[in-house]
Amino acid sequence: MAIIVNLDIMMARRKISLGDLAERIDITPANLSILKTGKAKAIRFSTLEAICEILECQPGDILEFKPDDE
Repeated sequence: MAIIVNLDIMMARRKISLGDLAERIDITPANLSILKTGKAKAIRFSTLEAICEILECQPGDILEFKPDDE
């Protein structure tokens, strides 16, 4: 996969649980888990914005591009 999701790293740095983050951004824990594990096919900008606001980070702290050959 070319897009790496580092949400778990940012959550650990901010000491916030999946359930707490899900509640604060108004998304189900199951959907947030899908995003966290990199299984999501897309993310809404409004969701990304809410995550960045709560975690006090930039989108690039959560999403990373790596070519498949690495």
